[in-house]
Amino acid sequence: MDRLSIISSALFLTADVFAVASLAMPRWIVSDIGGRTYIGLLQSCLEIYSGQQSEMCFTPVPQRTEWLLTFACIILGILSVTSTIGLLILSHWKYRVMKHARWLGFVAIILFCLAAVIFPIGFNMEQIGGEPYQLPNNYQVGISYIFFVLALWITVVSELFASKVCLPHF
Repeated sequence: MDRLSIISSALFLTADVFAVASLAMPRWIVSDIGGRTYIGLLQSCLEIYSGQQSEMCFTPVPQRTEWLLTFACIILGILSVTSTIGLLILSHWKYRVMKHARWLGFVAIILFCLAAVIFPIGFNMEQIGGEPYQLPNNYQVGISYIFFVLALWITVVSELFASKVCLPHF
């Protein structure tokens, strides 16, 4: 396993961790109006300050189709990244699987980019009151979204290393 494959594997693993962490927390969109509101892809939480801090989480009904598609794309992207890591490790013994690892990494990029494009369409939900691709001023993106964007960019950089695009030419 060459040095670029090791770097690529480590970066893919980092991207995988960030993507899983983004799905683990319902903090894709946050607001501080009337207590703290956390909106996730599948779950929303309200944090109320009345003497003591309490958090109540619920699944909104009906579910946003856009956010279900985003969730599905991220899950498939995570599976692609995980498979890519496995193939990169396997390429130490069988170099010919490197080509498949590169393609799976590329598929992960496509899935993460698709999720990034679909997610903001859901900003027009009643709870937020925005327009597609336009989040109102009283809402901000949360740490989960930031983790997801980090996962996307780290996946792109990992793919550049796996494809040996970042090689210096002398």
